[in-house]
Amino acid sequence: MEVQDKVVIITGASMGIGAATARVFAEAGAKLVLAARSADKLAAVAHSLPSQAETLIVPTDVTDPAQVRALIDQAYERFGQIDILINNAGRAVAGWIATVDPDHYRQIIELNMLGPLHGIQAVVPKMKEQGGGVIINISSNVSKMAIPGIGTYASTKYALNGLSLTARNELAADNIRVVLFHPGMTATDFGKNAVFEENMGNWRPDGGQPMPPPDSAEDVARKILEAAISEPAETGMPM
Repeated sequence: MEVQDKVVIITGASMGIGAATARVFAEAGAKLVLAARSADKLAAVAHSLPSQAETLIVPTDVTDPAQVRALIDQAYERFGQIDILINNAGRAVAGWIATVDPDHYRQIIELNMLGPLHGIQAVVPKMKEQGGGVIINISSNVSKMAIPGIGTYASTKYALNGLSLTARNELAADNIRVVLFHPGMTATDFGKNAVFEENMGNWRPDGGQPMPPPDSAEDVARKILEAAISEPAETGMPM
């Protein structure tokens, strides 16, 4: 799908990959609906976009299905269509599986798994009415690994993978194309914003081994734009 003049909803748009994706899609001529919990941060992102970009800000907690439905409704009322939904909001937990606080795990399940589900369930009726659309779910390359210390986070992305690939099959007859995208390690504050269990010590996700430099959020956003155009079942950054 070409994105010029298309209406694109981005969750988790207040920082990191979400904010960079907003900028890349705005430069490509998309009309944007930006969602995150912080209205102030969303306003700052909107202010950073090209002046010609049509932008709607909708503060939203994606763990609340009522707020997600309101997001979809406001986007539709403003623009009359929803062409692309990018389910990007997410958070990590660092903790050993044997000792991780189940409440911490429950919180990221609500955000990383149920958040995209709420988005899908809210937007599909609109997309069916208009004859189709694209849903892009942002997973992670860690969903293809077994890295000690982030098993709980990775497992939410494993689940999102299954949800996304199955939804692609289920929704194909309605011309709704579901795309699964895997970022790798990215130069954002995602790690700083993770929930860290107290017993993690000097744990590092790379195990102290040399790692290639992280991707920039802008490079990831450009790949997401490519995925929106080419609509593969699954793609992402090189591992």
